[in-house]
Amino acid sequence: MTSTDSAQKAPAKDPWDLPDVSGYVVGVLGGTGPQGKGLAYRLARAGQKVIIGSRSADRARSAADELGHGVEGADNAEAARRSDIVIVAVPWDGHGDTLKSLAADLAGKLVVDCVNPLGFDKKGAYALKPEEGSAAEQAAALLPDSRVAAAFHHLSAVLLQDPEIEQIDTDVMVLGEERADVEIVQALAGRIPGMRGIFAGRLRNAHQVESLVANLISVNRRYKAHAGLRLTDV
Repeated sequence: MTSTDSAQKAPAKDPWDLPDVSGYVVGVLGGTGPQGKGLAYRLARAGQKVIIGSRSADRARSAADELGHGVEGADNAEAARRSDIVIVAVPWDGHGDTLKSLAADLAGKLVVDCVNPLGFDKKGAYALKPEEGSAAEQAAALLPDSRVAAAFHHLSAVLLQDPEIEQIDTDVMVLGEERADVEIVQALAGRIPGMRGIFAGRLRNAHQVESLVANLISVNRRYKAHAGLRLTDV
């Protein structure tokens, strides 16, 4: 490489130089459940336009009225169609069927999967491994016309929904195939006071991120806590 080539080489992109996502409409599928409702509340409280989806439009509208902050409710298909970014927060048992039925409505969208495939027995929570490798990889397989990322796995629904808590000090691990999509999700996480979105690899690494929730459940039960994650030296 010549000195001229070196001089013309673009500087490395600052990993904290994230896009402005304030104008995006965010849909939350499963927005009447604890995690989805909590995420919808925090994002709307931060000024994001949010539409929560449910199998029942009436239930979604009722939940939206409870949340306030301009949140709207609709059935899952309408919420998907009207949103730029769609967070999937449905129960694991209905994950595959829900996404399969919404493939056309989610085409062209950035889909952020936060579902944790877990089982429970008398010993507590344990991780399940889907045939595709993870919930996020299942989403990618079922939604070939969408851009799929994974994030928001390790957040306490109790903290998210508590209006007395001003900020939630935790990191959000974001996984995806395209840097631009990952950075949008990182920026979306950063809209919530106290949170940082941090790139944590491609979707093939989503299984261990989803599985870690089983460990956090054990931590929370032992210490009567609502534990999250902080990544050091970043």
